[in-house]
Amino acid sequence: MSVDRIVIAFAGSMVLLSLALAYLFSPWWYLLTAFVGLNLLQSAFTGFCPLAIILKKAGCRVGAAFN
Repeated sequence: MSVDRIVIAFAGSMVLLSLALAYLFSPWWYLLTAFVGLNLLQSAFTGFCPLAIILKKAGCRVGAAFN
């Protein structure tokens, strides 16, 4: 699996997790959803993604988005 797909899967998982936590425990968990969304938006324009950097260093195959 490429870095691009892992980043997308991780972001989607974090959004779903934060929605579940907000529903079950506290609306403050929506801040995690906002953080993930903002990080995805800025990485679309800048190409900078902390998770992608970590995955590259771990040896994952790089896709087209995070070259």
